[in-house]
Amino acid sequence: MTTLTDPPVIKARYPFEFFFEFARDPIGLLTRTTEKNGDICYFKFGPWRAYLLNHPDLIQEVLSGQPQNFHKEPALQITKSILGEGLLNSEEELHKRQRRLIQPAFHRQRVATYGEIMVEKALGISRDWKDGQTLDMNEQMMHTALAIVGKALFGVNLEDEAADIDQALGTAMRVFKDWMYRPFPSLWQKFPFPKTLRVRWARRKLDKTVFKMIAEHRQRGTDNGDLLSMMLFGEDGEGGAPMGDAQVRDEAMTILLAGHETVGNALTWTWYLLSQNPEAEKKLHEELDRVLRGRPPHLNDIANLRYTEMVFAESMRLLPPAWALGYITIRDTKIGGYDVPKGSVVNMIQYVMHRDRRYWEDPEKFIPERFTAEAKAARPRFAYFPFGGGPRARPRVTS
Repeated sequence: MTTLTDPPVIKARYPFEFFFEFARDPIGLLTRTTEKNGDICYFKFGPWRAYLLNHPDLIQEVLSGQPQNFHKEPALQITKSILGEGLLNSEEELHKRQRRLIQPAFHRQRVATYGEIMVEKALGISRDWKDGQTLDMNEQMMHTALAIVGKALFGVNLEDEAADIDQALGTAMRVFKDWMYRPFPSLWQKFPFPKTLRVRWARRKLDKTVFKMIAEHRQRGTDNGDLLSMMLFGEDGEGGAPMGDAQVRDEAMTILLAGHETVGNALTWTWYLLSQNPEAEKKLHEELDRVLRGRPPHLNDIANLRYTEMVFAESMRLLPPAWALGYITIRDTKIGGYDVPKGSVVNMIQYVMHRDRRYWEDPEKFIPERFTAEAKAARPRFAYFPFGGGPRARPRVTS
């Protein structure tokens, strides 16, 4: 590949233009910028060069081709005040070790148990619904996801604490999103501003819940088949000791966020999109009736619920739970033949890539059939990447 110096550069019309635009309308700014400037471009964003990648091959270069050249972006580092060095934020050897420790939790037998818990909790919440009742579906989905995470991954009942956990996580995430849109985001949490104090309150609230779970598991002293037990008592397969309480706390906090907010949002948007597309909703119910015949689902049914899988995939194409992915270069590297210096921020925007007309016809329409096996095979791998890819992809289910 030919070595080039710089991709197209976007120059600000006035100081801090991109900060102001990003704070006002981040998705709009990123969509306009990629549509106007092609597959790769960059602009100055505070002290960083911020690159935008909008081609599957370039995204693959970063996520799968040379992941050793990248760490998570600076804006995400602010979440460490809540999440610590969990899987979302940890890097290099620590991240690899934590992945090895957690991987056995995704053995097929354990996943089947998680599935039973999901069905139990879903049936429980749906029995409380009444015809004609008006519900806040996001609230319902958040509580259901939290109940499932608590029971399946931590072996505890978090339903009584759902309101407090929702409030604490919601408070922290709202503040983080505000800080991310400001210059020098990591500085904002160093001073006792009102928002900083709210984040510290949220951490205390969440720590109380998580350390209580850890203490109860330590007291029992045995692996109960949940992820928390595995983190406390398992080994990494290479002679390493189990995690200490501080690291378990960080991983548990990360899982609370990943298995709670993102799942709850994905479910909420799926129900919304189905409500706007009655033909797809009808096909979904026809498949469920044909495969399940009125009984609760089981893990073995997934292979036969192809249209159901396509519905959720299309929902996450249009409204991905995480709509952008960012990294920082830790050494000089090349992307698409261009020199990208150390300390640059590299952004890949799922929301934009998932609407690229080169790969998605009528991209704003909800069409689950985009995810037939044939349609997926005809598209580049990273035209669709709701969960990222490469070494940081979601753990695989093993047999």
